[in-house]
Amino acid sequence: MMMKLTGINQITLRVNDLRLAEDFYSGILGLKIDHRVGANITYLRLNSDMLVLVKAETPGAPEARDIRVDHFGFRLASDSEVDEAAVYLDDRSVHLITRPAQRREGRAFFVMDPDGNLIEFYSMHTTGIQIDDRAVEDASPSTLAAGSRQKIADESDVKKPRRSRK
Repeated sequence: MMMKLTGINQITLRVNDLRLAEDFYSGILGLKIDHRVGANITYLRLNSDMLVLVKAETPGAPEARDIRVDHFGFRLASDSEVDEAAVYLDDRSVHLITRPAQRREGRAFFVMDPDGNLIEFYSMHTTGIQIDDRAVEDASPSTLAAGSRQKIADESDVKKPRRSRK
């Protein structure tokens, strides 16, 4: 018997700074804080979908892809809303990995949250993924983010105080 899944209940992300992540997801993106569990877990809601933020037990670095989700996406109603979202996020100093571009499924762009998680904002063609002759961006999210991840890692190395060995 095949399972009949009806959707995705939640995505859970490990984050370094719970309040900074809350500010990003609720303050900038507009998800509603549903509830908190103690000081280390926040449940955010978008209609029936949940995004759960969990304080990481060990600090994660943007270049450490092994403890992160590859990416997840938020759907927007139209190509023009995708373009407007990019301007909105850029105006709020959110790190845009790409600018809006046509992809096989619709128009899309990627941003990085404060912990280095990749988020896609996209419009979906009513017929789903289309294969046609138009020029489309088809690089993987990880490939798109590689340069940004290294830059963040390099910048964090500069900020770390060097310890001398005694």
